[in-house]
Amino acid sequence: MKKIIYGESNFRKVKINNDYLYIDKTKYIEKLEKTNESFLIFLRPRRFGKSLFLSTLQYYYDENSADEFDDIFQKTYIGANPTPLKSSFRILFFEFSGIDINGKREQLFSQFTFKIKMSISKYFSNYGYSLEYKDIENINNPTSLMEYFFEKTKHDQIYLLIDEYDQFANAILAYNMKDFLEIVGKGGFVRSFYEVLKGATQSGVVQKMFITGVTPITLDSLSSGFNIVSNISNEEKFNLMAGFSQEEVNYSLEQSIFKKCNSIDKEALQERLKTWYNGYLFNIKATERVYNATLINYFISKYDEVRCKMPMKMLDSNVASDYKAIMKLFNIGDSERNYQILEELIENNQIVGEIKDRYDLNQEFSRDDFITLIYSMGFITIKEESFGGEFYFQIPNYVIKILYFNYFTIELKKRNNLKMDTDIKVILRDLAMGNLEPFNVQLNEAIKTLSNRDHYGFTEKHFHVITLALLSFADFYFIDSQPELDNKYPDILLIGRDDKVPNNYLFELKWKKEKDSYESIKKEGMKQIEGYQQLDKVKSIPKLRSFLLIGSKDGVEFLEL
Repeated sequence: MKKIIYGESNFRKVKINNDYLYIDKTKYIEKLEKTNESFLIFLRPRRFGKSLFLSTLQYYYDENSADEFDDIFQKTYIGANPTPLKSSFRILFFEFSGIDINGKREQLFSQFTFKIKMSISKYFSNYGYSLEYKDIENINNPTSLMEYFFEKTKHDQIYLLIDEYDQFANAILAYNMKDFLEIVGKGGFVRSFYEVLKGATQSGVVQKMFITGVTPITLDSLSSGFNIVSNISNEEKFNLMAGFSQEEVNYSLEQSIFKKCNSIDKEALQERLKTWYNGYLFNIKATERVYNATLINYFISKYDEVRCKMPMKMLDSNVASDYKAIMKLFNIGDSERNYQILEELIENNQIVGEIKDRYDLNQEFSRDDFITLIYSMGFITIKEESFGGEFYFQIPNYVIKILYFNYFTIELKKRNNLKMDTDIKVILRDLAMGNLEPFNVQLNEAIKTLSNRDHYGFTEKHFHVITLALLSFADFYFIDSQPELDNKYPDILLIGRDDKVPNNYLFELKWKKEKDSYESIKKEGMKQIEGYQQLDKVKSIPKLRSFLLIGSKDGVEFLEL
């Protein structure tokens, strides 16, 4: 059984011994060359496999890799169909992740400068320059470093690669827009660095460039200082350049889990993965939605092949930390309006807006700016086309939905001075054990607090969302919200991810307004639950308890059927 590529972004290591289960993306090298654009930027959400693809470009074009080209690129598309430019450049590689943004501006400057020094020093070493690190040790300015470098290498043909060009800049932006504009705006050290790169493309020493990142904000803020790159992120032909197609996921499963666990329900597993990790679309004309590649590889690597059981955690904690850090960008501009957009998205499962071509952070950060931002980060994706250049957007998959609900709960608590137990997971563990009282108390506290605030305009939809938001912290359950079961829709199903979870739940939610009849609402709800209980899919759920939750401004009543 081959190793799963998880946390590994070195293409040579992946390919040289043929030890890894590799999904071949090398056909895109040919497609990139056919664009007739020399300087490209490609944006995708975090953990989509961008770094591995960048490493692929590095080894394909590096003149130092020519002797082992056949070994590295064996059994790949580009190995069988090489282009004339293979092995014809010297590679200058920058990677800007890992810069600590909690320090002062001087520390950021120092860390950015150090990253550049390391890349330059490696270049000199790789290509036989007699220069040593001490030659650049006393140059402590990014602009001066790059000017020195390009003077020394003016006769080289360089392919410049930059990974995560915006990671630390986005982190700064999440905390302080003024600091962000100071470093990437006119006169800032980041902008000055890119201005030197632009000059090197014009002089001819940098002949090709490929940059990866998440959002276009930093690029737009650089403005005319770096207006040479072509953004191919939303082009139809590059929809699947990062991430996995359904065919690629199926192949990965056949070569791993299905070899060891050939008696499991394969279709059920594939559907579960589609729910959790699929759903991204980066061009309205693209015919296939995209899986998060890193999360698919995580799932396969953590799958229990001895017992043929899914991992308890479907979301890697490192990935969750990435997204939670990025969520700080939700406060850019009018945070209250941004929150209302997120609330609308959670309540209606969609929002309407436009993907902006450019940002101008010196102007008001608009609704469409925010929509474009969360689209770039992977928190929403294209659902379908609207009109007038707008799209309907939706939450792409269950992983992102759970992160939304977690964030929504924290914001509810903060904005409304809501009393919440410090460890909601203890309450939910009690729920799983069959003790509903602590969850009942917590939900009642939330509903009574929020429904009695006139500005909130509380409806049954709010009741549903808040209940789901609290339940989202129960990572020992699969949570289905209004799943389609034979054209009937239970509001919430909680199904244990492990046979050891003592109780599964079906919740039907009803909201009682003052003028409504309690008895009629109760009768209607109980009748609906009885109908759900006759469905084969519901009958097959073991240890299922069914409850009608009747909410009002006075609280919530739990009625078991």
